[in-house]
Amino acid sequence: MEKPFAGNYRILLWFVFLSANILFLLFLSIDYSSTISTNHVNVHVESRTDNAYVESRIDVITKQADFEQNLNPKSDVDLCLGRYIYLHDLPAQFNDEVLKNCHLLTRKTDKFDMCQSTENFGFGPKIENSYGVLSNTSWFSTNQFLLEVIFHNRMKKYECLTNDSSIASAIFVPFYAGLDLRRYLWGFKASVRDSSGLALVKWLAEKPEWKKMWGRDHFLVAGRISRDFRRQSDSNSDWGSKFRFLPESENISMISIESSSWNNDFAIPYPTYFHPSKDSEVSQWQDRMRWQKREYLFSFAGAPRSRHKGSIRANVIDQCKTSSKSCKFLDCSDGANNCDDPVNVMKVFVSSAFCIQPPGDSLTRRSIFDSMLAGCIPVFLDPGSAYTQYTWHLPKNYSKYSVFIPGKLLRDKKFRIEERLLQVSKEEEIAMREEVINLIPSIIYADSKSKLERVEDAFDLAVQGILERIETIRKVE
Repeated sequence: MEKPFAGNYRILLWFVFLSANILFLLFLSIDYSSTISTNHVNVHVESRTDNAYVESRIDVITKQADFEQNLNPKSDVDLCLGRYIYLHDLPAQFNDEVLKNCHLLTRKTDKFDMCQSTENFGFGPKIENSYGVLSNTSWFSTNQFLLEVIFHNRMKKYECLTNDSSIASAIFVPFYAGLDLRRYLWGFKASVRDSSGLALVKWLAEKPEWKKMWGRDHFLVAGRISRDFRRQSDSNSDWGSKFRFLPESENISMISIESSSWNNDFAIPYPTYFHPSKDSEVSQWQDRMRWQKREYLFSFAGAPRSRHKGSIRANVIDQCKTSSKSCKFLDCSDGANNCDDPVNVMKVFVSSAFCIQPPGDSLTRRSIFDSMLAGCIPVFLDPGSAYTQYTWHLPKNYSKYSVFIPGKLLRDKKFRIEERLLQVSKEEEIAMREEVINLIPSIIYADSKSKLERVEDAFDLAVQGILERIETIRKVE
């Protein structure tokens, strides 16, 4: 018969051994939870307190993994590959000093102050009260010639900028070509108008980035039509500069508000008055334009071009005036202030089903994009006004969003614009208007101080277009 002490001793040893094993297994479970895969979680602990701890640890690890995945969805994939852009840091004389001397940009005959136009990163003064015509925010009195400033400020915030030019797919040259030229267009010799362009290409040619593709991977943006930079002679009476005829400049791609027939000129939309900072502002405006009541069949905002032989604007104006119940004419002649106020302009466009867009001083007009922003279906009288211009931003099938009337028909006084537009069925009109409204994001330039999340604007499409253009050149070489 065993002694009671010996039996109790065995029981005590067994209890200590069993407790130690339970604590060891529990420790392993808790420790394993700290390294457990968030994709294969299978932990079972009897103790409520220990189970809660394990679950809390798993939750922390899962959240951290999700955060890291959102921060870098695929750590081995460079999302900017093929999209890197190197931004040249030009001497101030080519951009910043042009803005500092903004008083030189304003002519005595101008109805606007160019110094005010350069405010707000090139958007101009903010529109504080639109009397219900516009939405509450993000509307500015934007000058049509400020595209190069607007584009430069957006480029400074471009997500794929690089300081290493060797990995860049394109080189951006922030030369304010249009504003620089504006200072010398009237009353200056041709040599003065050419001076900045000559100095720029000399500066570029001395940089190591130039020798990579001899400028074929470079691009710049101008806020004037490209024809202004292709002066045909050295005569002081001839218009513009010869910047685009300089050998170095011929290698550079130029984006402008109106392109030429040269294969390295590309057109992007004129700036409008709307520069949203949120996706919701865009969608809200689009919805508003869908339900907007349009009391006029068609409208025209502009002035006669009597000095241009063969101009059909006078015919458009005459027809509009004689169709007073179905057409609204906004007179933009010298001495009239109607078109200086963005609210006046947009009020006409949002009230019109169709907006007539004849050529003006050149084939294109800023009014094209202001009217489309208002959900007004553009009526073109020359294919060069849009169809052959804005290939990165407007559909190739132009009948989806516009009406085309050959301009020569208007010289026949028997032809009536009103009769032609009444032939468009209500179903066709609704479909075209929906297409125009859907195009609104692609023809506006968003606020440079923020970034739209889901919307690609005119800047995004222009960058995409120029990168594809330069990549095509790179493959050919």
